[in-house]
Amino acid sequence: MTTYTLHLPRDARPGDPAALEEAELVKDAFSWGAFFFTFLWFFVHRLWLAGLAVLTLVFAFGGLLQMLNVHDAAGTVAALLLQVLIGLEANSLRRWTLSRRGLALADVVTAADRDEAEAKAFARWLSQRPASAPPRNPAAAPVPSILRRPDPVIGLFPDAERPR
Repeated sequence: MTTYTLHLPRDARPGDPAALEEAELVKDAFSWGAFFFTFLWFFVHRLWLAGLAVLTLVFAFGGLLQMLNVHDAAGTVAALLLQVLIGLEANSLRRWTLSRRGLALADVVTAADRDEAEAKAFARWLSQRPASAPPRNPAAAPVPSILRRPDPVIGLFPDAERPR
């Protein structure tokens, strides 16, 4: 199972189907596309600043390895580790960019694939009632539990404080 995050406009009202037109679903996992294609993956997803930063990082890292006269095998391993780092952080950079663009985190779902995650997230969004709507069943309000003295603390601490 993979976790996905749903990003919607900040001014979207819960249950509003029009807000789903601008929705973005981002996988919270390693990005193989970003691992293999680095900055191109960022540009395809319209992450211009992050793509330019990654492009600069890749070229600066390669130049640094050349300047330090690193052995070819060690340079290949270092470049591979940089690719792994990019693959690990690509979707986090995507979420950061969406947040900057005004698409706030609205929901987190766990699903086997993207289609199932989209269905779950959209169904949960549409099932929410607007804030101005009255509760569905006012008789089912939670009843406060009876207050009781807390259990004594176990360990190096003294007994729990006495209620005032």
